[in-house]
Amino acid sequence: MKISIISPNPAHLQDMRKVLEARSHVVSQFEGGKSRMQWVVEQSTPELLLVDGMCCDPHEVAMVEQLTMRHPSIAVVLLCAMQTPEFLILAMRSGVREVLPSPPEPAALEAAVERIALKMAGTQAREPGQVVAFMPCKGGSGATFLATNIGHQLSMRRSVLLIDLNLQFGDALSYVSDLRPTSTVADVARDIGRLDASLLAASVVKVAPGFSILAAPEDLSRALEVKAEHVDAILQVAAAQYDFVLFDLGLRIDPLAIRVMDRADRIFPVLQPSLPHIRNVTRLMQMFKSLGYPAGKVELLVNRSAGGTEIGLSDMRRSLGGATLVSVPDGGKDVDASINRGVPLAEMSRGSSLCKRLEEISHTLSPRPKEAPGFIGRLFRRA
Repeated sequence: MKISIISPNPAHLQDMRKVLEARSHVVSQFEGGKSRMQWVVEQSTPELLLVDGMCCDPHEVAMVEQLTMRHPSIAVVLLCAMQTPEFLILAMRSGVREVLPSPPEPAALEAAVERIALKMAGTQAREPGQVVAFMPCKGGSGATFLATNIGHQLSMRRSVLLIDLNLQFGDALSYVSDLRPTSTVADVARDIGRLDASLLAASVVKVAPGFSILAAPEDLSRALEVKAEHVDAILQVAAAQYDFVLFDLGLRIDPLAIRVMDRADRIFPVLQPSLPHIRNVTRLMQMFKSLGYPAGKVELLVNRSAGGTEIGLSDMRRSLGGATLVSVPDGGKDVDASINRGVPLAEMSRGSSLCKRLEEISHTLSPRPKEAPGFIGRLFRRA
């Protein structure tokens, strides 16, 4: 790869040049500051531009944005000694591919350049991630709890992104973390023209090593900014980066929800063993049929099921025409404690019957089932 490096520090220039030339890259080095970026690009026409000495000044990021707009084919990597979450978001929105410490560790520099080289060469082929949608059949059904905790279980073996598409009242992040998002679905939608893997990675909250969440907007008015085409673009990037993309949908059936369900490999409506829930899920099943969804695409999660309820699973199957049901036991006080503390259930009560069932469900999703549709339902049919 043809690489140009700008740095005010001669030692940094020499060290980075040695690392990169050892990997057979063609390297040009230029001593100076970020003001030389445009001149360097015109002189050396690089494929990759490394800019050292960046700080958290928004004016400097604006200079980078002007460069990336003029030269969209050039990958830009910034190196800065101080990095704040706000600066990382600004940098990714300006078109920067990656941000590294200054000076960078040789291994980190090599890895970043390799990622960019693979992306440019188009050799980063991978099977798109599975798309799974969770949706409540009625308020308080527990859909968000199940989505977040199944996502957490999946992340112990695979990479998972959960997108909170309950745009007006979504709080999925708070179920498993006390972190606050620096960016939300609405922020990504606003910068959809710049969306790539780097911007998406900078916009999510990393809850666990393999588990990230793209939060719903905290400002209710921002929910109106998210359109169905934005969801398509986000999903396209996410599915290329994660093994699983989970959606936590709200109660509304709108164009955004339908767009997600059309793309989903599996839809999990969540209900409880009560007549109001059964009425609502009956309407949903009729809608799924009208949309042409195959029967195996939809499996019902019956939350808080227990043997002592007036309506049992056999009664529900008769009422729902033999629909595939997956029973989820009541977690009682463990669930309340998990939600109130913002800690995944598996980190608090791994031995509980609920945690074990969520782990079983996650195992049926990963690796991708090769059996016929409806595998989860058949597995738990005798539950």
